[in-house]
Amino acid sequence: MSDEKRGVFAISVAAGMVRMEVQNLRVYERRGLLRPDRTEGGTRLYSRADIEVLHRIRDLLAEGLNLAGVAKVLELEAENARLRRRLARTGEG
Repeated sequence: MSDEKRGVFAISVAAGMVRMEVQNLRVYERRGLLRPDRTEGGTRLYSRADIEVLHRIRDLLAEGLNLAGVAKVLELEAENARLRRRLARTGEG
């Protein structure tokens, strides 16, 4: 697992990094917007990649999207990234 995707930040630290309430991070996880790592004891650990997603969620909410809209945008952005990687591998990008 890359360092960027390894969970290292506790939920309170992650919430502080993105200026959100801890409860919001729990809601976003329940809604499937991100999936932080878990310790054996069940403690959430957020990675740098998770922090980037949280920043994106915050920005999209600030633009007026609701959580369903945020989920769709994140889904489309992830698909776009997958397609770009695929094109780059085939040398067509």
